Amino acid sequence: MAQINLVIVTPETTTLDADVDGVTVPLIDGSAGILAGHAPMIGRLGPGEVRTTNGSTTERYYVDGGFVQVEGNKISVLTGRSIPASEIDVAAAKAALAEAEQQEAGNADLAALKSKSIAQARAQIRMVESA
Repeated sequence: MAQINLVIVTPETTTLDADVDGVTVPLIDGSAGILAGHAPMIGRLGPGEVRTTNGSTTERYYVDGGFVQVEGNKISVLTGRSIPASEIDVAAAKAALAEAEQQEAGNADLAALKSKSIAQARAQIRMVESA
C-alpha cells in the first residue's frame, strides 16, 4: 500500500512527522479519511481525534482544531495543541469542562469562547473514554 506523509505542527513543536497508510481528521462538519493519492484539499479542523493507521497499528492524537492541507502525498495539520491520546489527563479535561461551563457568556465573543472551551474539553474526555 502506498503511504502518505503526515506532519502535525503546533506553534511550539512538530508533534508528528511520519509516513502512514491512512489518516482520519476531525473536520468541523464531520471527519475525513485520507489515503495516498487523495485530491488536494484544505479543511478547517474541529477539536477531536487525528487517527493514523500503519499496517495493523493505529495511533491517536487529540487536536484543538486548526487546519489541514493535503497536497501531493503530504498532509499538514496545523493546530494550537496536539496531544498523543495516551497522554491526555482525563481529570484535567473534566476540570476544564466544569470551569468552561461556569464561564460567563454575556456577549457573542464570550459565548463563542465558552462554546469552544466546552467542545475542546468534551473531545478530550471522549477520546479517553472511547479507548
